Amino acid sequence: MLRAHGLACDRGDRRLFSAVDLSVSPGEWLQVEGANGAGKTSLLRILAGLAPVAEGLIEWEGRPVAEVRDDYHARLLYLGHAPAIKEDLSALENLHTTAAVAGRPLDEATAMAALRRIGLKGREDLPARVLSQGQKRRVALARLLCSQARLWILDEPFVALDVAAVAQLCSILDDHLSRGGMLIFTSHQAVQLAGTGASLRLGTPPAPREGAA
Repeated sequence: MLRAHGLACDRGDRRLFSAVDLSVSPGEWLQVEGANGAGKTSLLRILAGLAPVAEGLIEWEGRPVAEVRDDYHARLLYLGHAPAIKEDLSALENLHTTAAVAGRPLDEATAMAALRRIGLKGREDLPARVLSQGQKRRVALARLLCSQARLWILDEPFVALDVAAVAQLCSILDDHLSRGGMLIFTSHQAVQLAGTGASLRLGTPPAPREGAA
């Protein structure tokens, strides 16, 4: 379980949010909502250990993240708003490079299967610079299919995707949840996910929301 108590975030002399509590257990998802500038991305970066927290405590499996940092990051996959891919590398090379940096080399068959499932069949060896924005997003999302992480933290994963790709991504997320994975994400789009979920609007308590199969 991931649990956070009393989180606060400052940007310069401005407090973006305070007193944020949340929890996510295996098979559950949490959608972070709020107006532009409310701190959604900042909250996700704090949970991923990429930004400092002004106040509060984050716990992983009942212990402060600071005490189990290596284990926590080994079980975490964070994808930011930008695709974060190398333009001169192919889709396949991008997957291999990302896996190598994470210390988890990827076999060719797994990488190819991930790219094909995400809708990039026939484009695996094209340099990323010739791909559309939606295709570049798919390259980044293919990392989900290669990951063994239990907790996925995704910032606007549906951006630049067409209707078919949104449905495909929802299927991938549902599979992750059905295996006991956990998901925290932001999205300006209305999406339907299976399982148990909740919505957290910054500045207000999390409101339970029934998932749709």
